[in-house]
Parts: sequence; structure tokens; C-alpha cells
Amino acid sequence: MGEDKISLKGAKEKNLQNISISIPKHKITSVVGVSGSGKSAMVFDTIAAESQRQLNETYSSFIRNRLPHYGKPNVESIQNLPVSIIIDQKRLRDNTRSTVGTVTDIYSLLRLLFSRIGNPFVGYSDVFSFNNPQGMCKECQGLGVVRDFQIDKLLDKEKSLNEGAIRFPTFYPGGVRWKRYVTTGLFDNDKKIKDYTMDELDILLYQSGFKPQNPTKDWPPTSMYEGLIPRITRTFLSKNSRGTEQYRKDIQRIVVDKKCPSCSGGRLNEKVLNCKINEKSIADCTNMTITDLIAFLKQIQSSYMDTVIEELLKQLTFAEGVGLGYLTLNRQTSTLSGGESQRIKMIRQLGSSLNELLYIFDEPSTGLHPADLDRINQLFMQLRDKGNTILIVEHDPDVICISDHVIEMGPLSGDIVNIG
Repeated sequence: MGEDKISLKGAKEKNLQNISISIPKHKITSVVGVSGSGKSAMVFDTIAAESQRQLNETYSSFIRNRLPHYGKPNVESIQNLPVSIIIDQKRLRDNTRSTVGTVTDIYSLLRLLFSRIGNPFVGYSDVFSFNNPQGMCKECQGLGVVRDFQIDKLLDKEKSLNEGAIRFPTFYPGGVRWKRYVTTGLFDNDKKIKDYTMDELDILLYQSGFKPQNPTKDWPPTSMYEGLIPRITRTFLSKNSRGTEQYRKDIQRIVVDKKCPSCSGGRLNEKVLNCKINEKSIADCTNMTITDLIAFLKQIQSSYMDTVIEELLKQLTFAEGVGLGYLTLNRQTSTLSGGESQRIKMIRQLGSSLNELLYIFDEPSTGLHPADLDRINQLFMQLRDKGNTILIVEHDPDVICISDHVIEMGPLSGDIVNIG
């Protein structure tokens, strides 16, 4: 019967003092204890880290070099350790193209639905992707927003170029980028910006792609002129820009995002947005709250797509059940809190047909209304009943009470008492 337990012997990671425990497989185990008692050291730094480390060792060196690195934890042995799925409160990656809909794959189902019964027909499901050149809005490149430069914050109109009128760190007087403007012969470098004509201001800010006719001797002879806005956009705002992070605060001061005037934030081109179900486009659906989207989908009558609608309702209802009914599918994942991110990760596991896994949760009750805790508990039991092992670091008695087994760390730091 030894294979029915995860056996940990001689754990000394961080503040663990030679701990040996057994965790029953196919059960729900809660790990409790005061702050500093070693809960995270045992669950995340020892059990989870070793599971991830051994799994990563099965991949080729090419893949391993692109995965997170896990050092071998300070433990004598761990036996019968399953592959682990860690559902923690780390925020999801910062990516403007990553939304609640895309990261949960709910948007993929919605795309399929619109490609089949949307009217008029505009193409297959890929066309409804704002990451697809055929479907995305050309003006905002599928982002739903365009960047708007605050000229009054970029330029001090009471100053001349020689006086430092360009209010961005890399364009300081005497610097290389500053010289690209004062050596062009296009401007009176002692003239205050407020006295520029409309044409002079347009050249300074926007014009590009030509050689100045009367530059000074310091102008690079093979260079083309590039206005401030395209220069900053290329250097700091394009996809592969290297200076974006270093000058993030400066960029945020002079650039704001506003709703794309072409797609009104819908991310898709006009042709795709004109395809509708019950007078709603796919963008209308992603801008609904999850609760409202559930109500909308229930009104669709289509025996042809019953299976897709049922799967959509299943996943959306679960999202609502874990307290995320107020979110929209268009919400960027970078704006989610740690607790919201964790529940999004839970949704991603709902449809998994894998079993014999070890699911590790980090205080899943955080940020939840007490009424939602029962639904979270139902998830834990569903995952367990599919043949998985559930390990929860938790402090809320409403979650601990469903456990088959409890491990209490402490009651003081450094010791462990198995009370399950």
C-alpha cells in the first residue's frame, strides 16, 4: 500500500527541521499552520519543486533551457511523487494580447460558434481571432486601443530645442538623439516651440523618410530624417523595443491608450464585426460580463451547435461559480489580481481529462466571498474523484473542513504534527 502515499523523508529546505511525512494519494490534504511554520517550504519549495524538476529532466536540453529552473530541494528522499500542477496566486503574464477569453480557451469556442451560425458568414474560426491578420483591425493591430501621444507633456513649448524642449530622457541637449534634430537645418534651434508654425511642428513631430536639404556638417550624410513620434514609437513602443522597460515611467507620462476609433475597442475589422448572432457581434459578447454572456447563450436556438453551446455554458458557469461572473472575456490578463489569476488557472483545469496528477493550491480562499467557497470546494472534490491528489495550503476553515487529511505545521515555526 506504500504506493498510495507520497512519502517525504528528511526535508530540510529553508526552515524545515528534518521533516518526514506521508500524504495520501487520491485524497484532499490541507496544510495549515501559522505564518513561518514551513507550509510553503514543504509544499512549494520541496514537493512541488522536486516534481517540476524531475518532469523537466525528461525533456531535451533545448526545451529545458527554456523552462523555469528548479534546483534539487534539500530532502533525503521523496517517493511516489506524481506530476504536479501548481495553481498559485502569481499573476498571469503581462501580454496585451492575452485576455480572460484566450487564456481559458473560452474565446476559441466562441469563435467556433460565430464561424458556424453567425450571419453573414465571413469565414472560419481563425478569422474571428484578433491575432490573425485576416481578422484583426488594421488600425490597432488587434489590440483594441491605439497610442495617443500627449504633445504638451512631450514638448515644453516655452523652450527651444537648445534649451531642452524635448521632455524625454534620451533627447537631452548635447545627446546623440538631440543632435538628430538640431543638425538638420530644418529648425531655428533657439526658437521656442510655441512660436513654431504648424508646418514646423508637423515636421518636428511626425514627418519622416527624407534627407534634410541644408543640414549642418554634423548631420550623418546617409541618414534619413525621422520625426519625434515615429522615433519614440520605433525605439520604445514597438514589439521588439529594448528600452521599453527602462523608460516605462517616461513613456507612461507622454503616451496614453485610447479606444481604437476604427473598431471601437472590438479588436476585429468591420467585416468580422458585422457577423452577428441574435444581433450581437463576437466583440459584443466578449464585452459582456460572464454572467450576462451566460444569459445570452441560453437564448440561442441551434441544434446544429448544441455541443459547442453546452461546453461554453459549462465553462462560463464554472467561472461564475468561482466568483468571476463580473469579468469580461475581453479583460486583459495583466490587469487581474493574484486571486483572480489563480481562479482563472482553475478554470483551465476544468476540462482536463488527465488523472493521477498532484494539484497544489495556494490559499484558494483569498479574495473569495464566503458564498463562493462552496463552489471552490466542489472543484476540489471533482478533481479528487477523477483520480487526482489535492494538496492545499490554506487557513480558511470552510475549505479545510472538506479535507480527507490535514497536516498542521507547528503550532510554532519549525515543527510538524500530523493530525490527519
